[in-house]
Amino acid sequence: METGKIVKVSGPLIIAEGMANSKMYDVVQVSEKKLIGEVIELRGDRASIQVYEETSGLGPGENVYTTDAPLSVELAPGLIEGIFDGIQRPLGKLREVAGDHIERGVYVSAIDHEKKWDFVPTVKKGDEVVAGSVLGTVQENVLITHKIMVPYGVSGTVKDVKKGKFNIEETIAVIATDKGDKEVCMLQKWPVRKGRPYAEKLAPKTPLVTGQRVIDTLFPIAKGGVAAVPGPFGSGKTVVQHQLAKWADADIIVYVGCGERGNEMTDVLNEFPALTDPRSGQPLMKRTVLIANTSDMPVAAREASIYTGITIAEYFRDMGYSVAIMADSTSRWAEALREMSGRLEEMPGEEGYPAYLSSRLAEFYERAGIVKVLGNDGRIGSITAIGAVSPPGGDLSEPVSQATLRIVKVFWGLSASLAYKRHFPAVDWLTSYSLYADRLGEWYGDNVGEEWVRQRVVCQRILQEEAQLDEIVRLVGMDALSPANRLTMETAKSIREDYLHQNAFHEVDTYTSLAKQEYMLRLILEFNRLAGEALDKNVDIEDILELPVKDQIGRAKYIPESEMSKFDDILAEIKKEMLELTNEGGI
Repeated sequence: METGKIVKVSGPLIIAEGMANSKMYDVVQVSEKKLIGEVIELRGDRASIQVYEETSGLGPGENVYTTDAPLSVELAPGLIEGIFDGIQRPLGKLREVAGDHIERGVYVSAIDHEKKWDFVPTVKKGDEVVAGSVLGTVQENVLITHKIMVPYGVSGTVKDVKKGKFNIEETIAVIATDKGDKEVCMLQKWPVRKGRPYAEKLAPKTPLVTGQRVIDTLFPIAKGGVAAVPGPFGSGKTVVQHQLAKWADADIIVYVGCGERGNEMTDVLNEFPALTDPRSGQPLMKRTVLIANTSDMPVAAREASIYTGITIAEYFRDMGYSVAIMADSTSRWAEALREMSGRLEEMPGEEGYPAYLSSRLAEFYERAGIVKVLGNDGRIGSITAIGAVSPPGGDLSEPVSQATLRIVKVFWGLSASLAYKRHFPAVDWLTSYSLYADRLGEWYGDNVGEEWVRQRVVCQRILQEEAQLDEIVRLVGMDALSPANRLTMETAKSIREDYLHQNAFHEVDTYTSLAKQEYMLRLILEFNRLAGEALDKNVDIEDILELPVKDQIGRAKYIPESEMSKFDDILAEIKKEMLELTNEGGI
């Protein structure tokens, strides 16, 4: 192990000399305390090292030990339900070792190396395997079957495969390769800054159903897509991320709390074990990996945390799973980049961010996608990346927001004015967009119905018309509008308040299936259509707006999924009351 000497300490950045044989992104151990650091710049025999732990008390002359390996994560059974920090140290085990306040230099392996797992082989002696081929499975919990794959760069013939209980370091198979026999265990290590390889990238065609009406109906995201959730302080970014993590129909959720407030991460850690997955009836933690690097943790580890998260996501993608990764928030990650760049004395870009901000953001988001993975069984896996952006003062012209918008295809812009009106999720339907909407139209047509696609277009048109009429109402009042325009305003209000407004903390309203969404929207638009026909027959607009069935439409969001027949009753009631009104108006 080569040794260097510290010559300068600047917060989380230290400079060491005698490091000529080091490589970029090598992990080093700093001082006799063995603090974890990473080489981020090399000049001659001097290396700049970002340290992932508190550096107070370090001084010039102390030793730096190289490990000749990049920052890597451990990938093996035991990841699911794990809670890690930004460099994959398990927070639960660290607490057992060091107490509530983690001491420096404490090292605990990311995954339990002693626990025995029941390995069931899916190959037999003599089978040909390539990198990514599944050797066997481990039932990690009731929801997740962990597939043990041939490591990257290994291919050949299975010489021996075992069955039974093994820990993650014991040999479970021997593969005869061109370079001799290769022993394979369940544990793989992968450098976090390098994307895991795949066979082919595919075009996204299936939506990630989230159960959030404003997203699924107006601004859907595809499985394998990328989305940004920008918004000012207090607009509900974190709650939107929590809702997506809870209810999105992904097989695996990786939630990265990157520089956010500690109490918000505490809420996640307390909530998730208590929540039930709507699809399986099991606790949500049984398909979740949490990475917590809160605002009071070392800033350098914040920069590594999203790479740790996306590498874990790629590992499960390679098993053929649909994975959703939430990064909350990329602005805090960018601030960590800016701080380290400043300490490196690099030339600052816009607002002090480094010139490579855009390329680093793109590196992260480009690792999402739907792919045909390595192996010989044609598995397809996907990673959907959703990043929260916290622009200072809600200013979307700042560098992180602009760089993100150039990369993502879905923009869920959160509005401070909607949040102040207590309209949540505060997704602004006039500024948000989804470039996947047209591509997903065929899927919606086949799985929800052609009528749904038409309803979605009508819904957006009504909301846009309301925005135009709103200017007139502000100037001359609602009474100056024609009956038809009054109806448009009332329908838009119903769409906003009865459909788009969704209570994340109500046991029924927190999640809405696509079938229920279609029913709810049909009620509102059918009322609008029949009301328009009644106006043509000279029925008074006031009489239409006072129909009792309007209250039933407003309360439809609270109808449980198990009582969907009530929607048909409300639909029949709309037609009955409107027919009675039309007959009276025509007499």
